[in-house]
Amino acid sequence: MAWYDEAVFYHIYPLGLTGAPKLNDYGEPVHRLPKLLPWIDHIRRLGCTALYIGPLFQSVGHGYETTDYRMLDSRLGTNDDLVAFVAACHEAGLRVIFDGVFNHTGRDFFAFQDIRSKREGSAYRDWYCNVNFWGNNEYGDGFSYDTWGGYDLLAKLNQRNPAVRDYICDVVRFWIDEFDVDGIRLDAADVLDFEFMKSLRQTVDAAKPDFWLMGEVIHGDYARWANERTLHSVTDYALHKAFFSAHNDHNYFEIAHTVRRTMGMVPAHIKLYNFVDNHDVERISTKLRNKAHYLPVHILLYTLPGIPSLYYGSEFGIEGKKERYSDDSLRPAIDLATHADDYDTNPCTRLIAALGAIHAAHVADLAWGSYRELALTTEQYAFGRGSLIVAVNNAEHEATVEVAADAPAYTGLLGGTRLETKDGRLRIALPACGGEVFAPQEGPAEAVDPDVARLFRERQEAEQRAIEASRKQAAERLAAAGKALDAVEVPDIALEDMSVEQLQATILAKMAKNGPVTDQMRRDVEANVWHDSLVSWARSFR
Repeated sequence: MAWYDEAVFYHIYPLGLTGAPKLNDYGEPVHRLPKLLPWIDHIRRLGCTALYIGPLFQSVGHGYETTDYRMLDSRLGTNDDLVAFVAACHEAGLRVIFDGVFNHTGRDFFAFQDIRSKREGSAYRDWYCNVNFWGNNEYGDGFSYDTWGGYDLLAKLNQRNPAVRDYICDVVRFWIDEFDVDGIRLDAADVLDFEFMKSLRQTVDAAKPDFWLMGEVIHGDYARWANERTLHSVTDYALHKAFFSAHNDHNYFEIAHTVRRTMGMVPAHIKLYNFVDNHDVERISTKLRNKAHYLPVHILLYTLPGIPSLYYGSEFGIEGKKERYSDDSLRPAIDLATHADDYDTNPCTRLIAALGAIHAAHVADLAWGSYRELALTTEQYAFGRGSLIVAVNNAEHEATVEVAADAPAYTGLLGGTRLETKDGRLRIALPACGGEVFAPQEGPAEAVDPDVARLFRERQEAEQRAIEASRKQAAERLAAAGKALDAVEVPDIALEDMSVEQLQATILAKMAKNGPVTDQMRRDVEANVWHDSLVSWARSFR
């Protein structure tokens, strides 16, 4: 039994959280990493037991174009800062894992710079894949090379080269000796060489027996990477997708199918890394069409098979939308002091803290308990984990599920509801967009936070009132705008000589001759304020 099998992770992107500059000038170190020390108490208060933090080491910009694997990024501070930070985490009972960006380096990495300088004469020409001195790249170096994702900024290391393999293994040993790190999340693990990963596994097993190797894998058979010879775990991106789309589409069959498929992929003792958002994907509060689904989504995150992970800031319900050329909104700076009251006032924060407490109190069930599917419809889903029963509802109305149960009575760990079993069946009433974790209970009801479900319902009702008020205002604006256009006099002149308002009124009049004009048709006409476009539109009517 290893520490990571029972862990609840907190994930920090440090360059973003600390507000570091986007580009590294390689100047004097700025001690931003100590800003994260107050977050340690917050992480523990949420019930998390491990921290995944990265990227950390010297790089050009976003951190994944490494310049020096043995030096903390100067925008974050010095190696002494990182030593002190990991020690503080350990003192608080937090394990720490780093980002290991070993698939590629930045162009400022010493081996790449040597190739630029000495070309064919460089001793490092075989450190990168397919270096071709007859080719070129976007920087005009006079040679080409394999990259990650087509970005010339990210030069792909040749992990089959024994010198590269030995170098990276030495780096990992350095991280263990220097910083006492407890594990590594391998960036882009799905394109790493398998023999290279086996070498890493042998290295860490010898250096620190309880060291954890977890890989970023997007698609494929997870057992290819997570097994006794390569990695201990991988990211479960299939479940990540199912978490939000099953709620947006009201289709719990997607989650149940994904769980069954994953459990058939990897043996039971290998636990995958579960998450609802991270530094590369949109925030869960942005992806959910109904924000009230935050509650059942996170109940599932903490109770389905796997190792749950929380991305910094999502416990406050913040949003973040992925943009085409920037991930900045996914990796914001956050002042923890501005959220000091969230444990009392923010239902998202209260829910995460409550689920953390439940996981800690029932870790035997949630880490090692068997998974049993008990009830499944498109909108309701119930399953067992050890002695616990979990039930969720994605419908915007109350619903009831009935499941087989062994104990005579159960108590809802979130809200305190006590239910009696009748004829071996437990009848569970679930509020709209709700859920609960039930434990066998013979004595008085005990709840972690009996108000959290109510707070979510109140927020949902407030949001619905705001939506209805917004719709009413929009309808009033539409009616006023429609009356204004209806009052516009259209002179008998050429379309080209008409004003925008006259053209809009002309188009609405022509539409009316062909049938009823809907509100959406009016909105489309009013939204078009381009004269030439309106002229063409008016001419299109027969």
